[in-house]
Amino acid sequence: MSELLVDFITSLDGCASGKGWPGWWGLEGPEYLAWLGEQPEVTYLMGAKTYRLMSGFAAGEVPSGQDDFRSEEEDSVDQLTRAPKVVFSSSLEAPLPWANATLVRDDAVEAVRAMKEDGSGILSTIGSLSLARSLLRAGLVDRFRVVMFPVITGATGAERIYDGYPDVALDMIGHRTFDGRTQLVEYRPRVLDHPPLAAPA
Repeated sequence: MSELLVDFITSLDGCASGKGWPGWWGLEGPEYLAWLGEQPEVTYLMGAKTYRLMSGFAAGEVPSGQDDFRSEEEDSVDQLTRAPKVVFSSSLEAPLPWANATLVRDDAVEAVRAMKEDGSGILSTIGSLSLARSLLRAGLVDRFRVVMFPVITGATGAERIYDGYPDVALDMIGHRTFDGRTQLVEYRPRVLDHPPLAAPA
């Protein structure tokens, strides 16, 4: 059976990006980059918005505000291009031009449920906030991992990750600090029907 990982990189205030900030908020250090290079192979799961963004980077589109990719960003995009990817969308057309990407039009929750039951290895979301939220609500997520970068993007932050989430209990199974400043936390999530002090509906 496959394991499903929801994997986010965020600012301290829970934003997935910020206007005017480079990738990784410009704060990726050697320990963090080395850890990224050591991660096992996964099959990435994404929605149409993330696919359009990431496949655009792979085709050479540079993020707004940058003149060129930094070498670390190029390496990350190259790794994504080589990895298997499953894209859930009703608006995209097959075949997808980005290498190793498969389009699925079926309901994402049921499709991922079947992938977990029939497969092996690791499935991992990348970006795709609404997809990750739906999979968590459905109780399909085995691990919830967040790498928090030491910035607060109160004025410029975008894509607030936790808006619309249910209440979730998190049991910590791992943590690590990279380069003396960037914090990884990893949990096993459990969606709650109600908070502890609320009466059952």
